[in-house]
Amino acid sequence: MHLKTSTVKVCIRYAASFCILALLLVNCAKRGSPKGGPVDSIPPVFVKATPPNFTTNFEEDEIRIYFDEYIKLKDYQKQLIVSPPLSNTLISPQSGASKYLSIDIKDTLQPNTTYVFNFGQSIVDNNEENPYAYFKYIMSTGDYIDSLTVKGQLVDALERTPDSFVSVVLYEADSSYTDSIVYKESPRYVTNTLDSLTSFEISNIKEGRYKLVAIKDEDGNFTFQPKRDKIGFYESFITVPKDTTYTLKLFSEQVAVNVSRPKHVNEGRINFGVQGSSDSLEINLLSEVKQELETLLTQPKEDTLSFLYKPAIAADSLVFALSAPNYKDTVVAKLRNLKKDSLRFKSLTGTFLVLDEAFKIGSNIPLVAIDTSKIDIIADSLSVPFAIENNQRAGELSLQFDTAENTKYEMTLLPEAVTDFFGNVNDTLTYTTKTKEFADYGDIELRLNNANAYPYLVELVNEKGEVKESIYVEEEGPIVFNTLRPSTYYIRLIEDANKNRRYDAGNFLLQRQPERVIYYPEAIELNAGWLPKLLFELKDRLD
Repeated sequence: MHLKTSTVKVCIRYAASFCILALLLVNCAKRGSPKGGPVDSIPPVFVKATPPNFTTNFEEDEIRIYFDEYIKLKDYQKQLIVSPPLSNTLISPQSGASKYLSIDIKDTLQPNTTYVFNFGQSIVDNNEENPYAYFKYIMSTGDYIDSLTVKGQLVDALERTPDSFVSVVLYEADSSYTDSIVYKESPRYVTNTLDSLTSFEISNIKEGRYKLVAIKDEDGNFTFQPKRDKIGFYESFITVPKDTTYTLKLFSEQVAVNVSRPKHVNEGRINFGVQGSSDSLEINLLSEVKQELETLLTQPKEDTLSFLYKPAIAADSLVFALSAPNYKDTVVAKLRNLKKDSLRFKSLTGTFLVLDEAFKIGSNIPLVAIDTSKIDIIADSLSVPFAIENNQRAGELSLQFDTAENTKYEMTLLPEAVTDFFGNVNDTLTYTTKTKEFADYGDIELRLNNANAYPYLVELVNEKGEVKESIYVEEEGPIVFNTLRPSTYYIRLIEDANKNRRYDAGNFLLQRQPERVIYYPEAIELNAGWLPKLLFELKDRLD
């Protein structure tokens, strides 16, 4: 019995010793990551560079820049700006951390040229990522460092604020310059607004004449791609040095009309993918067919035109002629053995109908016949008179009727009320919607002062820049937007110089600036029941 007790005591002693040792080890392990204390907010400090910053007669192929602590590069592909641009340069550390960064130059440097490496916000310390902001390494392959600058600001031609990360570039206006250079060659000098600035400064440039251009360079290749990039430009060449601040308007060019290969998607329907404006695009069948065809051109989506035809054609392919201003083409559509599409409907209005607006029904196949005797609109057990508008191109049927506040409307389309292009008819369709009170909406009344560029297209846009309402104004008088949902709105005026009732963008090759757009200086917070009366002062406003 005594022996067993001793054995138990020894075991307890060993267990206790083991627990103490384990606790000590855990505490030792935690010492590497203490909690509490001040957060490091001090950015890295530049120590030296080899070759030194501002080196002249530069002939090296590597630059090393040292700091007082471990650093890493964050988002440097966007933040780093090299001017003039270099296409074959390796920057490290690519990952991990180091006390220096390396620039490995594999390009052939231009003679007598000053190069600037602007790291933006990309150099950060390894722990807290405190940025060493806008560090520049500058060197020259000639005897001196160029020191002239070009400054300015960016605005968006149509939107309230310009994009971030916009490249502002200079092309030398020498004997080899043509406007087409922006599509295929890198500029002489470049800077970037990065993620927070609307102003720009191109530094360390030499005396001369230049073309000043801004590009929202989506591909990061320092060339202008009209389908993706925005562009802004100063109309004439600029001279450096000159004590001038330049303003550049960014805009998206109107993409030239182009049509992709047509696709046979259903019996009697061939779709054409369209780039650019399809308003004036004509599609004509060139192929000879045995039977007489009935055709219709519709636009189910903004970038798609549908060529509908009946009856079905027994052929392997069809040839079409396409034409629009400055565009002509001939395309072939391969035909397949496909089924007919069934007729489908959907409400485009939703649960609530805005007072005095039409109730809209969308169909996937355009309607060609409507029997109004088989359509009924009921409110408070009474039939409501209505009018019909049939937009075949968009596939929209509008029911217009007098609306009352706080009223429920039930719309019924009995079988065979509507017939589509292919002869399909509807089954019974029932839609329900209701209105709110006028007090649930707001109105905005606007007057223009010192307006001298009529006509104007006055647009009401939301925070995203989406157009919610528009009014075309040809003479002086109150401009009223009625029955608006409570929200935040912005008002912009488009000076419709060519009187085509829409905004026209600029064109770089034609050196044409976009139409002038002026924003009302404040956001409009519209609440239910409000009717703000605004005076839009246009005198001495800048473009």
